[in-house]
Amino acid sequence: MLWLLALGHALRVLPEPALTRLDNLLQDARVRLAAPAATDPRIVVVEVDEQALAAEGRWPWQRRRMADLVETITGAGGARLVALDTVLAEPDNSGGLAALDAALATGPLARDTALRDAVAALRPLLDGDAFLATTIARSPVVLGFNLSNEPGAADQGVLPPPWANEAALGNLAADWTVWRGHSGNLAALQRAARLGGGHLNADIDDDGMVRRMPLLVRHSGQVHPTLALAILRADLALAAEAPQGAPPAPVWRLLPNAPPAHGLWLQQGARQLTIPLGVRAMVQVPYRASGAITRLSAADVLGGRLPADALRGKLVLVGVSVPGLVDQHRTPVDAAMPGTVVHAHLLSGLLDGRVRVLPADAVLIEAAWLLIVGGALLWWLPRLRLRRAVLVTTAVLALLLAGQMLAWQQLAWALPLAGPLALPVLLLALHGLLIYQAASGARHHLQRLFGQYVPPELVVQMARAPERYTMRSRQAELTVLFADVRGFTTLAEKMPPDELSAMMNLMFSRLTDTIRAHRGTLDKYIGDCVMAFWGAPLDDPDHARHAVDAALAMRAQLPALHEEFRARGWPALDIGIGVDTGLVVVGDMGSRHRLSYTVLGDTVNRAARLQDLASKQRLGLVVGDATRQAVGDGHCFIPLGPVALRGRDNALPAWQPLPQRPGENPAVDDRCANWARLLAFDSAGDRTQAEQLLTDLEARTPDCARCALQRQRWAVAG
Repeated sequence: MLWLLALGHALRVLPEPALTRLDNLLQDARVRLAAPAATDPRIVVVEVDEQALAAEGRWPWQRRRMADLVETITGAGGARLVALDTVLAEPDNSGGLAALDAALATGPLARDTALRDAVAALRPLLDGDAFLATTIARSPVVLGFNLSNEPGAADQGVLPPPWANEAALGNLAADWTVWRGHSGNLAALQRAARLGGGHLNADIDDDGMVRRMPLLVRHSGQVHPTLALAILRADLALAAEAPQGAPPAPVWRLLPNAPPAHGLWLQQGARQLTIPLGVRAMVQVPYRASGAITRLSAADVLGGRLPADALRGKLVLVGVSVPGLVDQHRTPVDAAMPGTVVHAHLLSGLLDGRVRVLPADAVLIEAAWLLIVGGALLWWLPRLRLRRAVLVTTAVLALLLAGQMLAWQQLAWALPLAGPLALPVLLLALHGLLIYQAASGARHHLQRLFGQYVPPELVVQMARAPERYTMRSRQAELTVLFADVRGFTTLAEKMPPDELSAMMNLMFSRLTDTIRAHRGTLDKYIGDCVMAFWGAPLDDPDHARHAVDAALAMRAQLPALHEEFRARGWPALDIGIGVDTGLVVVGDMGSRHRLSYTVLGDTVNRAARLQDLASKQRLGLVVGDATRQAVGDGHCFIPLGPVALRGRDNALPAWQPLPQRPGENPAVDDRCANWARLLAFDSAGDRTQAEQLLTDLEARTPDCARCALQRQRWAVAG
């Protein structure tokens, strides 16, 4: 779905506003990153600002004052040319010449020839428009004009000579913006401007941002340039030293084969410029950093307060910057930029060759990228782990950014960024979400499968790689434990069932808590017996030691448990525990009616028989020889000798681990050595030495059932 949405947006079939906003933000960031910070020394903006209005009066000024401004800039100031970013469509009546003409035409003064001659002599002084036209005619001036598509708007003024006839360009101009109406300058002023003029219209996006400008537009079958392009062409004409009063030759043409779709070629003498043209003849305004265009007040120009070379040889744009009189445009580098300054930024980029465009094939390029990369990621990502998926997506984004940079620098293309960037990121996020859901599902599945057997913390650990854990039967070396309540049958005959149930529930709860605390897996409750094992489903290299630790902890908590029993009026209970280690089959076993995660094998039988021995001989805890070898030096084991187990022909070695006293270091435990000495003294008939060692062992070993058994043997032997 994400893929189809991105393709629909790229093909303009289903435009997505969020992607459009994101693309605008990315394009703005790219423009800011590419914006030169240095001030352009070739361009100056002279502003009619608050200071100028305070000095010269409200806008619009009298034409004679405008003429003074133009003359000061191009004459004493020495500017290369001046462009007026304002439209002078209405005649200037501030000199009273219109009123005099009306009086001479119909009033009592109509026949006064002397007065008529005097007015004719004063006309050059009273006609501000004529005065300004004379100034423009002898100065390098480019005028601006506005275009409109407002319904019912009347045309005003005249336009400068067009650059070309629309029909002569054919299909090359088919997508250019068409304007229906215009607001041009007075005919006298426009005719005087030998360098022509350009339109002042900006392309304003829905968010109020000016990002692009149409270099060429269509109006009434003719082609007209924007103000910055008209200034650039006029600058080329001035460089060729065209004769005074002669308009510059139309040294331009379209290059259909120039990248990206076609280009605009300008030449005057040896100087040539090629400017890319994008969709609708639009170009991205190549903004400089904020403040990188010199801006001066018209009041300082007219007041002669500028340095001598402030305007010399510069391209000067004159416009109004007072808020309320003109629009302040939002741009990627400034939140409120006067339109004149926007034209200055565009002119600077045209001079530097920094113009970037959206090519006509941008839709196909974006769609092809999304189709190929999106399809590849849709196929590839589900087959990768999240870490590799992140690496692949990062590589795709790096490739995209490298291609975008190459297109920006080498082809002057400003390709869309949002869709091509967003799709891989969103697909990766979706892939991560699916992995999370799968992992969460696997974790819940593991909890359902193993939650009743193993501690929650082990389930969490297993969930990190759930594919490794199943209930399928497998062979493994495990340690199995049986813990049986001694005397349960007799007890069950005497206690009420509800109290017996409560007592056994408490006993089993404490034993099970101990098993879980030592990473054991609860297998089942068999009447008055608890069965558990270590080493599955989670691998545990120390399964034998953990099982022995659990068994000793079970024995150690009996005194506290007996206190609780006594408080409730229940008798004390003892338990016999058997532990053995070896190969078993572990997994889900049972019938088609009921399955259970359990273990089978001879090791299980040996552990059950050792438990039976521990209970009958009142040894408390007995482990097999394989368990003792697996534990190693972690505990002190005393030998019980080869013992006969029920159902087995051969006697097997058995051992009893001695519990540690709190704070005692197992590394310096000499009880096993002392027990060997005790047996040696006993065999040699030295009962005194043997009893001394036994007394020491009893003092150092809580719950030493083997010690009690030894005293019983001595008592029987006399």
